[in-house]
Parts: sequence; C-alpha cells; structure tokens
Amino acid sequence: MGAATDRVLVVGAGPVGLIAALRLADVGIPVTLIEKAAGVSDDLRASTFHPPTLDMLAPYGLTAALEARGLRCPTWQIRMHETGERAVFDLSLIADETDHPYRLQCEQAHLAAVIAERLAGDNSVEILFETELVDLAQDADGVTAILRRDGEDVPLGARWLIGADGGQSAVRRLAGIGFAGDTYPETTVLATTPFAFHDVLDDLSVVNYCWSAEGNFALLQLPGLWRCSLYFDPTLGLEEAVEMERVQAQLRRIHPGEAPFEIHDKRPYRVHQRLAETWRRGRVLLAGDAAHLNSPSGGMGMNGGIHDAFNLTEKLKAVWEGADPDLLDRYERQRRPVAAREILAQADRNRKRMLETDPGRRRELLRDLQAITGDPERARAYLRRSSMLEGLRQAEAAP
Repeated sequence: MGAATDRVLVVGAGPVGLIAALRLADVGIPVTLIEKAAGVSDDLRASTFHPPTLDMLAPYGLTAALEARGLRCPTWQIRMHETGERAVFDLSLIADETDHPYRLQCEQAHLAAVIAERLAGDNSVEILFETELVDLAQDADGVTAILRRDGEDVPLGARWLIGADGGQSAVRRLAGIGFAGDTYPETTVLATTPFAFHDVLDDLSVVNYCWSAEGNFALLQLPGLWRCSLYFDPTLGLEEAVEMERVQAQLRRIHPGEAPFEIHDKRPYRVHQRLAETWRRGRVLLAGDAAHLNSPSGGMGMNGGIHDAFNLTEKLKAVWEGADPDLLDRYERQRRPVAAREILAQADRNRKRMLETDPGRRRELLRDLQAITGDPERARAYLRRSSMLEGLRQAEAAP
C-alpha cells in the first residue's frame, strides 16, 4: 500500500464531517474532505440545535452565525391539538448548566454553508466535491481510499479516515461494519409553509409536538416559515404520501380555514433506528448518521453527530501528537453507549408517546408531563436528558 499521506480523510460534507474537518484544521492537522454531491447540501433536514451543541459551536463563531439566521426556542411543548391543553418545558431551568438555555431553530444547511465557506479559505483543508469513495484498504500505518473523480479511480492515502457520510455510509459498508436495527412502518412527510400557525393557534411555542384526533403532528417554526411533520398510514408509498391534495388535507386538519396552503417544500421519509456494531475498525472511524440513526422526535440526531465529532477530533488530535492510538477506543466507549441509551432509546420513547391513539392514555401521559413541568427539580432532570446534557455527562464519565 505504501506510506500513508500525512492527512486525515473525512468522507461526507454534512454538518458532522464539516465540523470534524474544521476542528482538525483548527489544530493544524491537514484534512481532505470528500463529498459525492456537487456541493454542500441545502436540504432542510435537521433544524434543532440543543443547548450544549450551541455551547460547543460558540468558540468558533458558529453559534452567532446560526443565531443570525434562526429563532430562539426558550420553551417547547407537547399539546392536545383540539383543546390546546399542553405541557410546556422551560429551558431557563437549566440556565446554570449551559450558556445557551434554549433550543435554536435553524436549518442545518446554514451551518454547513458557513463552515464550508470558512474551510475553503484554509490552506490545510482540501475539499473535493463530486468525489465518491469506492474502495478502501488499511494497514498498521494508514488507510488508502480509492476515489472516483471525473470518471477515474485514484488512490489517496491518509493516516486516519472518518466516515461521516450518513445513513447509507459507503465507509461503513466498505469497512464491513454491521448496522443492525429497524425501519419504522410509518411514512412521515415534512411540509414547509409560510402560513402563520402562531396567529391561529393559541400559545404555540417555537417547537410543538401535537396529538390530534387523526393522529399526531409536529410544528417547528423557522424565520418566516413553519415546518410541519405529518404522519401517514404506513400502507402508503412515498409518492402517494406527498400527493399535493393529501398534504393539503393534512394541513387543513391542523387549521381548516386555509385552502390551499402555500407549500414551499414537501418530502417523504421513513425513519430508521440503527446502531453500527463498532465505531472503529483499525484506522477507520464512524460518526453521526454513519454510526447511528434514530427517530427525529426530539431533534437529537444531528446534535448527537456533532457531539461525536467533537469527542472524536479531541482524541485524534492527541493521537496525532503522539498518544497511543488505543485512545480512539475510548471514543467508542464514550459515545456508542450514549447513542444507544440517550439518543436512540429516548427518541424511540418520544415517538411511541406521540403515536399513542387512546384518548384516555393520552390524557394520562399529558397529566404526567404536566406534573413534571410543575415540579422544577423533575423538570430540570427531564430537560437535562432531552437537551442532551445528561448524555454528554455520561460520556465524559466513561473510562
């Protein structure tokens, strides 16, 4: 294979890969970042940044950049749509544990664009768009990636390779790492509209998870827009789920007085719950959706991936400077159990709660949530977990 080139190769230019590249370049480690697409994605995808994530991004000026493009969410709620009854979680209760006691609603594409622009001016970073990883091999000294670019396959050596290339990760597949889990039966459609739901529904928060007579939905506000997560019969195909009249009908169930709604974007997706069997195979490491996939309920997927990137790059820096490479095993010991217990399991509980259809059971669940919000200490404990502070604490405590 020959001597490895003195760099870290990062595969995937989503938020996780971009942050990994930024963190490595910031401490002087050369990085080559490859992305199959022609540029940074402008897909809507994730839009919630949790308090500790904002804390992490702040020293790089990224939190300020997101604040300029997003909306603060100091409270979020779970509510009965027809009656307006709700449990409201107030993030000011954890103000002593974070510099940012609120969620921030801002599309992940804004974060990706800001980082990509910064990296483009960094001489220690090479960014290769329209470049696909098609094979890899490794030995004790490094990794050789085979990259397909302009119709040709070319080798590229690196000391380490980070797979941040999403749920369909080529890195994970080529490294032979299993990805056990399930695909949920229901189809979700994410519809984006400028309709001002806050003008017609009383006392909405910026983030709202709602039970309705027909099922459930979520309303998440962005500047000038609302993102509506609409849940459909699992027997529907993806094309059926996004038929315009069907989406319009779903939105009219939320507010019947508007017809038709102006819709800027609508896209279907199925939700997966999966965990890679290992996050390190030799000199190949996984982070973000390449390592774990979860229900979007609670907004923890992207945030968890960013937390992975911070943890991993801290250890890669130490190894680059001469620490024992086995330090990287601690990355998996710290982050993988947290992903399983605090991200996947918590997101699954959130999903199951919102899928409850029995009116009596819903009322019990709402009363339980209202009891939590009415008790400051219980509410603080709940918010530590839902805001991902508890998972970070557990990771730090792991040997």
